[in-house]
Amino acid sequence: MNNEISKFLIAPTASVHDAVAAIDRGGRQMALVVDENQHLLATVTDGDIRRGLLRGVGLDARVRDVMHKTPTVITRAEGVEAARRLMREKSLHQVPVVDETGKLVDLAWIDDVTGPVLFDTRVVLMAGGLGSRLRPLTDHTPKPMLTVGERPLLENIIRNFRGQGFHRFTLSLNYKAEIIRDHFKDGAAIDCQIDYVDETTRMGTAGALSLLQDRPTEPFVVMNGDLLTSVQFGALMDFHRETGAMATVCAREFSMQVPYGVIQSEGTRLLGIEEKPTQTYFVSGGIYVLSPEVLDMLEPDTPLDMPQLLDRLMGADKIVSVFPIREYWVDIGRIEDLDRARSEFNSVFGK
Repeated sequence: MNNEISKFLIAPTASVHDAVAAIDRGGRQMALVVDENQHLLATVTDGDIRRGLLRGVGLDARVRDVMHKTPTVITRAEGVEAARRLMREKSLHQVPVVDETGKLVDLAWIDDVTGPVLFDTRVVLMAGGLGSRLRPLTDHTPKPMLTVGERPLLENIIRNFRGQGFHRFTLSLNYKAEIIRDHFKDGAAIDCQIDYVDETTRMGTAGALSLLQDRPTEPFVVMNGDLLTSVQFGALMDFHRETGAMATVCAREFSMQVPYGVIQSEGTRLLGIEEKPTQTYFVSGGIYVLSPEVLDMLEPDTPLDMPQLLDRLMGADKIVSVFPIREYWVDIGRIEDLDRARSEFNSVFGK
């Protein structure tokens, strides 16, 4: 067995947390469940875990609650060409390789057989906000151009996407748009393609999409330009495709503690008091994947916020999926958020 494969392996008695650690350690969006003789029993993908989280499966649960027991595999005898064909036909990034007895011998990765993946997926970044809560820092500088690490926040966002294989960007601009245009130009300096749309009036996250000159033909990413996150966007695109969604909303867990004892009652009868309980919710993470057909639900030059667009989709009985974020995420809307991002940037992303 390839020695590198050991990073991906977990036992059937492992926890979901162990699977997350193996996925992060291996960096290939998959963990492999094997027995003591290295026979492949199941696979666990990034998407399997996120779907489990939405079902209420905790990180301390057993991996059997989320693992896929009939994974797609290829035999060692079939070789590289068969692996390449299989991954292309099924839109897979990796496939386990087993011998004639079902023993794991390798994990074929699409980069290994076709070269590094370069996504043609469009990324639309909303970078026109006023940044009112960050004044006076934004009096002369648009919020996406505030420095985090050694670069403007928006450049860090684009470089993060670029490092994951995304190279086509559209920036939606309004406030002090010329500063952003002058910095990025056509994107060639950071090895990507950048074009722009200009919001002459406030259009909302969804309404601004009606200004796109070149309509996407494949699902595309929409993201607020003030987010710093280590979300794996390839996994997000896979999730969108696997769920058959028209739109996918990234969500993060948010907990808050009620500072009082909460009354539980039936009529006038007290049933109990829960002292300072913590409530946990999934909240919108400001990152979306939309299929091109969604654009048909927009009116030209008409403001529309993303929640309104999602309501329209659900009202038309279209599938809207939820992708739980388990990675680093910070919304830089306040001074304290900016300070946090600046203090944590190097430890999360490096320089």
